[in-house]
Amino acid sequence: MLYDNYQPPWEDDELRILRDAAGKFFEQEFAPKTDKWIAQGKIDRDAWLQAGEAGLLCAAIPEAYGGGGGDYRHETVIMEEHLKRGITGFGNQVHSAIVAPYLLHYGSEEQRRRWLPKLASGEMVGAIAMTEPNTGSDLQSVRTTALADGDDYLINGSKTYISNGQHADLVIVVAKTDPSLGAKGISLIIVETDNAGFQRGRNLKKLGQKAADTSEMFFSDCRVPKSNRLGEEGRGFVQLMQQLPQERLNIAQAAVVQTERAIEITIDYVRTRQAFGQRVLDFQNTRFKLAECKTEALIGRTFVDQCVLKLMDGVLDAATASMAKYWCTDKQCQIIDECLQLHGGAGYMDEYEISRMYTDARVQKIYGGTNEIMKELIGRSLG
Repeated sequence: MLYDNYQPPWEDDELRILRDAAGKFFEQEFAPKTDKWIAQGKIDRDAWLQAGEAGLLCAAIPEAYGGGGGDYRHETVIMEEHLKRGITGFGNQVHSAIVAPYLLHYGSEEQRRRWLPKLASGEMVGAIAMTEPNTGSDLQSVRTTALADGDDYLINGSKTYISNGQHADLVIVVAKTDPSLGAKGISLIIVETDNAGFQRGRNLKKLGQKAADTSEMFFSDCRVPKSNRLGEEGRGFVQLMQQLPQERLNIAQAAVVQTERAIEITIDYVRTRQAFGQRVLDFQNTRFKLAECKTEALIGRTFVDQCVLKLMDGVLDAATASMAKYWCTDKQCQIIDECLQLHGGAGYMDEYEISRMYTDARVQKIYGGTNEIMKELIGRSLG
């Protein structure tokens, strides 16, 4: 444990039991397969079924819809335990903490009963298709359309950088149902990937996160019933803005967990290595650098834990979530860089986890809204 006697203020005995069970599952079932998943560019499809059977999917979804009946804290515990073990590629943050909540909050009763149990069991894998080749963080400028055709929509357009893209069976598509209305013309449409007119693109090669399947998606007169729309037509942008604080907090929390892991494995490394006749850990520069890293990691940890409390009370605002997302992911990249440096030449070798953590971390400052956009949102709150 990086911090002596630290307990998250939101964690209780029930959550500690879940943490222990989740940790054992990931250690036994997923951690031994990590190298294989990195090599093949995606996790095994049956890993989703395993996680579902273990009760680790959709933990915050009510039991009536097949979920765990918990809340966001339960999702946090599961996420932390899989990241603590250096497991990459398991896109449960998107599946359980983003896709499932959209269905729960905005879906009809029929939609919830149709799709949530399959997400909870791992029978279906969820994705959300926001980003397009020419839009980036500007969701108001999406070009994908879902135009009415009788009782259906015809979806046309393309999406890129879609997490869980190769395995996804269900995709929430951000599309314009009325292109003349700008943001007010955006709706969220559920597309099942066996739909005619849907085409899954290639598994994109990336700088890091190599076990995470990330894809292009194409829609050509993809016909879906209007009953697949989430909520009222034209409410998609509002729905996205309502859910983004939680999504950005989730990214910040992941950044903190991975930062803590980087420090722990670096302390273990410098404790056992020698230079000039003494342990690397005994050099003052090494101790000072790690002292700085540990201090900043604890600042991030206490910040995100307070944000969890705000989220549970329904008062986490967009500006505070943006602060957490940008600061924690910036620190993640800075601290992992310091940890890699303390590994010396070994840190540059792919066989060492710190090397993979370095490349995996870089995207954290980009997805969920770039850190520059986060600062702009914070700036707008200044008055």
